[in-house]
Amino acid sequence: MKNIKLIIPALLVLFSACSEATRNTANSKSESTTESTSSKNDSLEVKLKINGNVATGDPLLLRFVVYNNTDSTKSFCIWHTPFEPLMSSYLSITNEKGEEAQYKGAMAKRVMPPPASSYSKVKPGDSLVANADLLKAYDLKKGASYKAVYTGGNMSGLVSRDTITFIYTDLH
Repeated sequence: MKNIKLIIPALLVLFSACSEATRNTANSKSESTTESTSSKNDSLEVKLKINGNVATGDPLLLRFVVYNNTDSTKSFCIWHTPFEPLMSSYLSITNEKGEEAQYKGAMAKRVMPPPASSYSKVKPGDSLVANADLLKAYDLKKGASYKAVYTGGNMSGLVSRDTITFIYTDLH
């Protein structure tokens, strides 16, 4: 009986989150069809950059830029982005063999929905920049070639179409 009291609220939270995700997906599908007919982008855009050449002891920095190319202020959840301390894996990093780089950072459990304090605003025509040291988060091997893709959009609401490649080399 005690287990039922714990399971039922957990299931309600799970199903309500799934329901919201379904609604957002349906809305984004209808928006994407109208977006393709208009030339105006109505969402935030993410651009990624990594310089794979680093000196021993220096960070391997990911530059994460959020652009607002719209006419209104937009907001996004900072969870699963470099705008918060390392709390989750928000990149898929694979080597030339297709093997995923092991994430070694912290994994936060989140209470849904995100509180208002977990959102950041971007003014029209403006951008925000955050940097993250990939060596603190991922097990990367020197001399290897990698491909990185942003995968945190399901939580943050941000979309990146970038796939960036880099070779992690150690400069002497």
